[in-house]
Amino acid sequence: MKKLEASDLKDLNLLKHYRIIRKWACKNNNLNDADLELLIYLDCMDFFTKHDFETGVYSYSWDNRRWNKLLKNDWIVVWRNRNRTTQKYNIYKVSFKCKQLISRIYRIMLGKDDLPTSKRRNKLIAGKTYTDKVMTKAIYNVNKDKQRWIKNHQQILDYLTSPVQVI
Repeated sequence: MKKLEASDLKDLNLLKHYRIIRKWACKNNNLNDADLELLIYLDCMDFFTKHDFETGVYSYSWDNRRWNKLLKNDWIVVWRNRNRTTQKYNIYKVSFKCKQLISRIYRIMLGKDDLPTSKRRNKLIAGKTYTDKVMTKAIYNVNKDKQRWIKNHQQILDYLTSPVQVI
């Protein structure tokens, strides 16, 4: 059985363009970096309580309104309501909209999708600020990096076909 090593993950180059992809996702979905990373954390849990959310928030910047904002904007939805007798608390999950965004981020990181370059689908392309103009150039560079898909695709196929043991 093949063991998964840190060098194997490095060879995939998954995090090579993470910052640019994260900035694109945050800007186009009115999220901040901490919100997006918290949603990725919660997505890994499938179902969670408000206590699990509070546990996950410890490593991010303090935002007293984060929970209500994510609920109001449909990033988090109630999966099961409490009934005050047998279910003492609500159980939540990330919404379909959130799962779609996270899946898209993963596909872009793997090189299967490109970052959008139209003004309608990407607020950064409008170039209203200097930072937006710099990010636009970085987005074009990410999309030009076609090696990320070819290299990642073959390595992922190799990992899927061989048994892997996580240490």
